[in-house]
Amino acid sequence: MDIRTFTERLVEFPTVDGGEAAAASWTREQLDALGFETYEWLADAEALANHSSFPDDPDLIDTADRPSVAGVLAFGDPDAGPTLVLNGHLDVVPADEDAWSSDPFTPTWGETDDGGETLTARGAVDMKAPVAACVFAALDAAERAEEADLNGRLVVEAVAGEEEGGIGAAAAALSNPYPFERDAAVVAEPTELAPITAVEGTVMKRLEIQGRAAHAASRWRGEDVLPHFERIRGAFKELEAERGETVTHPLYEEYPVPWPIVIGKVAAGNWASSVPSSLTAEMRFGVAPGETVDEVEKQYEEALRAVVDADDWLSEHPPTFERFSIQFEPAETDADERIVRTLREAMLDTGLPDTDPRGATYGADSRHYVAAGIPTVLFGPGSIEQAHFPDETIEWADVEQARETLAETAVRFLQS
Repeated sequence: MDIRTFTERLVEFPTVDGGEAAAASWTREQLDALGFETYEWLADAEALANHSSFPDDPDLIDTADRPSVAGVLAFGDPDAGPTLVLNGHLDVVPADEDAWSSDPFTPTWGETDDGGETLTARGAVDMKAPVAACVFAALDAAERAEEADLNGRLVVEAVAGEEEGGIGAAAAALSNPYPFERDAAVVAEPTELAPITAVEGTVMKRLEIQGRAAHAASRWRGEDVLPHFERIRGAFKELEAERGETVTHPLYEEYPVPWPIVIGKVAAGNWASSVPSSLTAEMRFGVAPGETVDEVEKQYEEALRAVVDADDWLSEHPPTFERFSIQFEPAETDADERIVRTLREAMLDTGLPDTDPRGATYGADSRHYVAAGIPTVLFGPGSIEQAHFPDETIEWADVEQARETLAETAVRFLQS
């Protein structure tokens, strides 16, 4: 088993809609065969329901038959050295096959304009090739263990449900699945081979507005929900712009909209010749590192309240504005943490000179480990601009580069 074969086989598993079990079983088998001591755990929906990322109702958290797996390599005197986790997730978002040029779950090799190799498949970027890079980086570090005088443990995780709030990682953070402590982690999300030390949080909200139906021929007798929605949407966009000016962070200055909102789903009315009397909109609000989900949620609730108070109809028929789905807390690891310094040194040593820490406008499993007191940095091959897109493609040279840099990071971190 080499890294190419490992990646090809892994992307063939359609790990959507909670279907990680077969891929997890196969991954554990490979880790066993490669010499890792393996572990497996299932998330407890009751425990996750008490976590701020997840719905309060355990029945809304799908944990059944969704194992997360890990392999551990121990070096020298394991208890005398630190433990480093290399983390990735097995689940992928669904693929609209009609929008793809090839079967999303068949690995398709191609070329860049300059002759480099590419791999196209759902999960190639987010994040099965990065998982493979973690596995083989660990093996590379093991080959250097005696010469480099390594002590400690190296853990490679392939977790379930990252796209659904981090089911496997949250479970691992809440209840350590290993008989040893963890000192640091690298989550191999697609960062374009840059170190990301801060990730944005998100709050998901559902807005429901009630109007009054009427026949199109006498629409003045109805109460159209769309103008009300447009005023609310305008108020939210104004708050987004205001927050972009007043909520600052040095790692987010490059972004034109650092704390973006997206109203991603809107449904209104039920008949073309009737005044739309109801509207449901689902939206996502960005939360800056250093803020809390509750704080940002309150700001948008106050913006909605101002619109409602200024309108007679909405004052008498107030909209509902409730959380739904999953929430992502922001997280940040100090650039002076040893794992960040070690990664940056390894980057320089393996030919990656741009080591300045960055911030990301998305959330990641890193937040669960940071909340558990485990310093965590994101670093991996591929671009987030390919993740979740049709014809998801990664440059293979970046996968090999990530493997080399992660191996060097592990060696430096575990070196006596």
